[in-house]
Amino acid sequence: MRVLQLSDPHLLRQQQGRYRGRTPFKQLRHSLLQAFDAVGAPPDLLLISGDLCQDESWGGYVHLRTLLTATGLPLALLPGNHDHPLLLQAVLGCQAVLAPAELRMGPWRLLLLSSHRCGDTGGWLGAPQLAWLRQCLLRRQAPTLVMVHHPPLPIGSPLFDAIGLRDGAQLAGVLAEASAPVIVLCGHVHQHWQGLLAGEPAIPVLACPSTLCAFEAVQPCPLGRPLDPGGRLLELHRDGNWSHRLLRWSPCPETAATHSAT
Repeated sequence: MRVLQLSDPHLLRQQQGRYRGRTPFKQLRHSLLQAFDAVGAPPDLLLISGDLCQDESWGGYVHLRTLLTATGLPLALLPGNHDHPLLLQAVLGCQAVLAPAELRMGPWRLLLLSSHRCGDTGGWLGAPQLAWLRQCLLRRQAPTLVMVHHPPLPIGSPLFDAIGLRDGAQLAGVLAEASAPVIVLCGHVHQHWQGLLAGEPAIPVLACPSTLCAFEAVQPCPLGRPLDPGGRLLELHRDGNWSHRLLRWSPCPETAATHSAT
């Protein structure tokens, strides 16, 4: 069972609109083609982990729907800080599973969390969502994949550590109660990153590159391509084991420059 994660496309109302020197629509379309070519057989789920629409517009979500429904794949979407959850629901609620939600893939449980907080670049889950998460974990023992836009712990970047998940420590406490293996996927930071949430055992956290542009990398890119767009492929095995592979590809040709995070 395979999950293809892409992240942070930052689409705009105008299909040819540009953001950070690139055309988000063109880059996401290109990234989908490159990712599918890299993974071979179609994945069982396509996850886009937040910052779907930079200008939080109806048109941006319509463009996203056009690109994603053309894949014919089951879809899971997370809202990021650059999103409008109500518009996202209105445009894509019938085509994709939107956070917060629970999915089953064989013996695996997939939990989608929404860390969107209106007016805040950082993330927030809140007590009700954390309580729901705890109930999901206690209701059934199963290996679990948790997906959230904001990293739940500092990654070592002064900028992103200031705008990460505000209640990441509370999330870690809830996940520590799980009696089966847990993995956390996130986006937001536009780079490959791996870390561990404290606990016994520690919980792996994997951040995903952006399909649009890269920010300065905290950790070396295993593929030696820290400035290229990318994604991540997870393979969830029926015995509860798992593996993952970082993906990188060249950006769609157009004016491409290195950008700082702001």
